[in-house]
Amino acid sequence: MRLRQIEVFHAVYSAGTMTNAAAKLNVSQPSVSKVLAHAEQQLGYRLFDRVKGKLIPTPEAHQLFKHVKDVYEDVDRLRHVAKNLKASSAGRIRVASTPAFGLETLPRAIATFRKRHPEAVFEIETLHLDEINHALLESRIDIGLAFDPAEHPGIAGKKLARARFVVLAPDGEEFEGKSQVTIDDLKDRPFIGLNSRGPLGQLLSQFLESSHAQPAFVAWTETYHVAKALVASGAGITITDEITARSAIGGNVVQIPLEPAIRFDVTLLQMADTPLSLATKKFTRHLGKLVRELLPDT
Repeated sequence: MRLRQIEVFHAVYSAGTMTNAAAKLNVSQPSVSKVLAHAEQQLGYRLFDRVKGKLIPTPEAHQLFKHVKDVYEDVDRLRHVAKNLKASSAGRIRVASTPAFGLETLPRAIATFRKRHPEAVFEIETLHLDEINHALLESRIDIGLAFDPAEHPGIAGKKLARARFVVLAPDGEEFEGKSQVTIDDLKDRPFIGLNSRGPLGQLLSQFLESSHAQPAFVAWTETYHVAKALVASGAGITITDEITARSAIGGNVVQIPLEPAIRFDVTLLQMADTPLSLATKKFTRHLGKLVRELLPDT
């Protein structure tokens, strides 16, 4: 089947009628009918039976659609890539980060970078890790910033710094004057957990599961700043990354080192086989320097 025949077959199968398929493809109904008839002639079997004015997919059509759907999605993705490549060549720096970086660290990096490079133009997205990977593969962004990402085919990671977990407690909370706390010190206290969808949530879950003393969970969240805001509101305590802990967003809380220290990487992500523009390279160096300044002890 030719690409146009695949497109028409997909539209007719999905839309259910020639009229709807033609509207979806923005062409005339006779044009759709002609392409579909030519496809059936080349294949040597019917794709649809016409029953009382309705198109009923044949068993062969159902089998074929399973494969055509994958091809169509690949072609649609190619269209997105082609469109996004045009945007990348326009001199813009397209960056995405997880929410932990996107609410304060990344804006600060962009603001300070533009003081030196006022001609720089940014496109910014705040995404979760799997969404950052998808955006990179579609060439929708040039770089991504995340915590401890797992290896992903086609995507290269560069460690910018090491970070660690810290305990956050409501302002005024004391742990008997301790300068650092263990999981035992958190036993039976109201605790806000991190969902295990992301790398840090998984790392924290593994740590808590290996501990004998379990905190009393009162809430789970996927966004670390939300966990911090819950702590500031007096809902409980949490364990989160130190970049979130040090940010001005989320209210006043007490920050206490966790013992033993659990460390993880702050990583810059980019396509493995796609060179960055000169402007993006300059920004990645600036961003890395800022992140390392935020984490001087790690």
